[in-house]
Amino acid sequence: MSESNGEAVAAAVASATEAAGEVAAGGWRRATGIAGVAIGVVAAGAAAGVAIERLTVGRGMRQKARLALDSAGPYGGVRGTPGTAYAEDGTELYYEVDDLDDRGLEADAEVYRAPRRRRLFGRRAPAPVTVVFSHGYCLNQDSWHFQRAALRGVVRTVHWDQRSHGRSGRGVAQTRDGRPVSIEELGRDLKAVIDAAAPEGPIVLVGHSMGGMTVMALADAFPDLISERVVGVALVGTSSGRLGEVNFGLPVAGVNAVRRVLPGVLKALGQRAELVERGRRSTADLFAGIIKRYSFASRDVDPAVARFAERMIESTPIDVVAEYYPAFNDHDKTEALARFADLPVLVLAGVRDLVTPSEHSEAIAGLLPDAELVLVPDAGHLVMLEHPELVTDRLADLLARAGAVPAAATVDGYGSTSSSAGPG
Repeated sequence: MSESNGEAVAAAVASATEAAGEVAAGGWRRATGIAGVAIGVVAAGAAAGVAIERLTVGRGMRQKARLALDSAGPYGGVRGTPGTAYAEDGTELYYEVDDLDDRGLEADAEVYRAPRRRRLFGRRAPAPVTVVFSHGYCLNQDSWHFQRAALRGVVRTVHWDQRSHGRSGRGVAQTRDGRPVSIEELGRDLKAVIDAAAPEGPIVLVGHSMGGMTVMALADAFPDLISERVVGVALVGTSSGRLGEVNFGLPVAGVNAVRRVLPGVLKALGQRAELVERGRRSTADLFAGIIKRYSFASRDVDPAVARFAERMIESTPIDVVAEYYPAFNDHDKTEALARFADLPVLVLAGVRDLVTPSEHSEAIAGLLPDAELVLVPDAGHLVMLEHPELVTDRLADLLARAGAVPAAATVDGYGSTSSSAGPG
């Protein structure tokens, strides 16, 4: 890290501490002015790039560019048949199902002809394999846009929004009781979605980041479901524990200081969400730099894709950010990985992921020696958006190994995140 970035770290830590003091003293007007730094204190690594951009590109021009990308960007527009599941506490969990269509059935006529013939004799065809996608923190189901578009019609898929994200309802336990979210709770939420959207038949579980942790929590709480119905697992950019040791690409001393103040800052800011959101919007340029640094590693990511990721993250309210934050330090599902030992497993990560470092994926693969480990050199945390064709290709291979799709099925490539390519 450069000297200027090191100075930015110190400034960010000081800003976080100052924000906590302002919150405690009730100085909301000033606190909201520095809320963007307090919330995204890991912005230190992005601060230098943002400063340069401010010197070279006018604020009005940047705002116009964002509006243009919002109107032109095609990402996140794939929709399926909607449904609602209900968590244990009554939280509404929104999901969508993409069923097999004629194109999928024609992918391999021999494979699909037998079930049709059995129906002629009055027997019920076996339920198709369902692939259930779980998204990460501060994202929503649309983060799987490219993979969803490529697999559409080839295999039955379910995409859902975690509680308080996307189109799902706010967590009832969080709003009613004021308690934070736990990864264990997310595992039970996933079980509710499976019960509603895929009550029978084989399942392939796919999870990115927090979604991968959700899959591990499901395995921990419902081992019979894993042994009886799950036929494959993909864990993308995730971790089974020890997240409290991640330094986010920052100096250790700075990270330790951040960890001391950030929980209190987030909790206090979450209690005045409306004011903080106004301050957050006023620091949009800073957040754009933070999001790009901690989402992508490639230099030529399509600006529309970067803006797509930014919109998803921006849509997560600060109080939801605060509700989830404690769960990650508490997360440890290393022992639950043993539930996947006899299954086809894909473990995939970006080598330059600063949020859930690839070493965490290597540790998972080390405990699952038969798993396929794929490390993508020029990729960050949102690897499925940054290198969609590679991720889709490895997922398609996993689905073939799990028997979810015929080996001869064609999975179309969909789009590219290169700035020199169109949306696909």
